[in-house]
Amino acid sequence: MIRQMPFKLPLILSVVAAVFKDRADLVAENTALRHQLSCFIHRGPRPRLRPVDRVFWVLLSRFWHSWRETLALVKPATVLAWHRQGFKLFWRWKSRRRGPGRPRISAEVRKLIAEMAEMNVGWGAPRIHGELLKLGIAISEITVSRYTPKRPPPTGSRRRVLHFNVTRHPTARWTAQQVVEACAFDLPGRFLIRDNDKIYGAYFQDRVDGLGLEQIRTAFRSPWQNGFAERWIGSLRRDCLDHVVAINERQLRHGVQSYVDYYHKDRTHLGLDKDTPQERSVEPREMGEVFAIPRVGGLHHRYSRKLRTAA
Repeated sequence: MIRQMPFKLPLILSVVAAVFKDRADLVAENTALRHQLSCFIHRGPRPRLRPVDRVFWVLLSRFWHSWRETLALVKPATVLAWHRQGFKLFWRWKSRRRGPGRPRISAEVRKLIAEMAEMNVGWGAPRIHGELLKLGIAISEITVSRYTPKRPPPTGSRRRVLHFNVTRHPTARWTAQQVVEACAFDLPGRFLIRDNDKIYGAYFQDRVDGLGLEQIRTAFRSPWQNGFAERWIGSLRRDCLDHVVAINERQLRHGVQSYVDYYHKDRTHLGLDKDTPQERSVEPREMGEVFAIPRVGGLHHRYSRKLRTAA
């Protein structure tokens, strides 16, 4: 008796566990085992599961917490993947189109929207939508915006250098005079962005205020707050001043002037969609071969095409 006891112990434990198990668990376990046994008997040792088999295990995993313990056909992760796929299919079916969608806008209304946008400066979808409502045309503002022609964005700064000068000893009076000369014909803007250098003292501030410009001071050690000016200074240094040695103010002024001309007419800018501040035209291939034109004393070049001469 003592020798046979270890062999009967698993059977005894199974019987005791079955006694204390809930009847619903027994039914679920029996159903799961019978389903798997049927698959193995009728479809071989590696049965190919059908959609109904997948639905069975997905539902069983939802309502029976011990389903993993009896699963032998596939891994539990596979059943979870089936559940996610079924969830996607359900919501795809739930959100399907049940009708023909929004009614199509007639060609007459689309043409009217385009004409309103073209003939009225600054009219956007809200203004056009209001006019259409007054004409008895029931349409949503979102639909109006969809058929409103897209206007090009307003042109901002073309990155032109308004004025430059050179001096050995810059003072507040000299600096203020440069701002006056830059604004000699018309104010280029409403604001003057500057840092906190002492050169911008009371005299400078009075002259600038007299021009009608509002002065905005950047924070200390924050050159990024005046990004356009800092970018221009960096370009001037990298492209020109770091490669020349100026003997006097006249030579330096001439070098900077040549770079400003190159900057305006020849140098393409990423911020201008690879164009130049003075809008350089495109030269087609039919114009001829490409040749280089030296700029800024040979530091840079402009590439153009030779015009074909008549034979």
